[in-house]
Amino acid sequence: MKQLGPNIRYLRKAKSWTQAQLAEKLQVNRSLIGAYEEGRSEPRLDTLQLFCHLFSVSLEELLYKKLDQKTPSLRKSDYPLRVLPVAVEPSGKELISLIPQKAAAGYTRGYSDTEYIEGLKSISLPLPELQQSGTLRIFQIEGDSMLPVQPGAYVIGEFVENWETLKNNGCYILLTLNDGIVYKRVENELNAKNRLLLKSDNTDYKPYYLDALEVLEVWKAKGILSFQMPNENDLKDQQYQRMLQGINDLKDELSQLKSRIGD
Repeated sequence: MKQLGPNIRYLRKAKSWTQAQLAEKLQVNRSLIGAYEEGRSEPRLDTLQLFCHLFSVSLEELLYKKLDQKTPSLRKSDYPLRVLPVAVEPSGKELISLIPQKAAAGYTRGYSDTEYIEGLKSISLPLPELQQSGTLRIFQIEGDSMLPVQPGAYVIGEFVENWETLKNNGCYILLTLNDGIVYKRVENELNAKNRLLLKSDNTDYKPYYLDALEVLEVWKAKGILSFQMPNENDLKDQQYQRMLQGINDLKDELSQLKSRIGD
């Protein structure tokens, strides 16, 4: 790995980042970046994967090739392929790992660590709707941005390997570099602008864009487990939210119609 230090320094400078800025993105101490670049310390595997993710290079290129002599190969969706760690029963059957709110911060750091994933609580859900699914995880969500899904509800997610297959307005759990775990509706703009538009069902929250480089994992929402029963006021709020959404949709349609007439 003798090329690792020079490659980190070259890639960092190509982005015009200071060591402190890179350390902030990786959530490590600034002194570690200097140690990596000078060959005094070697990053853990999950940190190496973050380097690959940030700089859009393969692990092989980062470790063994002199990147200052070539242009790093960019991948269209700008994320590194990797083996997804999973928990399994002694029989070999794959289990569903549970990530409650209190484990969310730890998951952001240990999501690619097999030992960490195996240490999470894991369950089996013998539901017919999940029998044909791929790798599943259950994430407990925070906040009310996706009402009527209640804060504290558990969302069952299926791992999405190819992000270019994300369906517009589908619900997804995203593990992000800076915001941790978020649950949103997604509009896929990866092919055109290499970004995603994240939208909340609660119209009090405005949509926002997320660059592909900020995304670490994507999970398609398959179902919701909740232990909070809606009361009458919740139902009224839902009706109000649907009404507001209908008004906003009408405004968008009118704006598009005016634009076509103007052309």
